[in-house]
Amino acid sequence: MQATAYTYDPESRSGQVLLDDGTPVPFDASAFDAGGLRLLRPGQRVRVETDGEKITLVTLQTF
Repeated sequence: MQATAYTYDPESRSGQVLLDDGTPVPFDASAFDAGGLRLLRPGQRVRVETDGEKITLVTLQTF
C-alpha cells in the first residue's frame, strides 16, 4: 500500500507514515532496513507492506 513519510529518526531508523486516509502508522528499524533505504524525508511517498498488524517493509514508491 502507499503512504507518505511523516516522521523519521535516523538514530533509531524508525518513524511514522501517514496512510492516504490520514492515519499515522509507526514503523521500526527492521521495517526500514528491509527496504534498503539509507534516509527518509517527511513528505516522501513510500510503499509499505504489513503482516496484518505492523509494517514490515518501507521503501520508496516507484511509478
